[in-house]
Amino acid sequence: PAVTLLDVFQLHTRRRPHQPLLLFQDEIYTYEDMDRRSNRAAWALSQHLGLQSSRTVAVFLPNEPTYLWTWLALAKLGCPMACLNCNVRGRALRHALEAAQATLVLASPGERGTIGCSGVPGTWRVVATKVTVILTSP
Repeated sequence: PAVTLLDVFQLHTRRRPHQPLLLFQDEIYTYEDMDRRSNRAAWALSQHLGLQSSRTVAVFLPNEPTYLWTWLALAKLGCPMACLNCNVRGRALRHALEAAQATLVLASPGERGTIGCSGVPGTWRVVATKVTVILTSP
């Protein structure tokens, strides 16, 4: 069977949970840290949003640790992830969202106003949380 990046991550997590995986600014994240955070994110996405396997999720996050544990959470749930460049706006953003055919967009809270003004279809609804702004289509 094929070996995925999630499989490799989980193997390293089991073998060396306390080894550093990511250094971001002054903070070090271990494999165990990322595994725990991604598990919490996966639980929240499945329990609060009813996210199920095979549902495509567009991710509109900057280059920061949240991006990594969001990717891991979606992989654990079996959800394809459409990576959106967080610098894209206007028609390019609309095109990327339409091409992804995602029914859920995860974005950082700072993008809330920008996304709403960038030509994203009016059917998208904003749900604010502490970690992300989640845009879902009805």
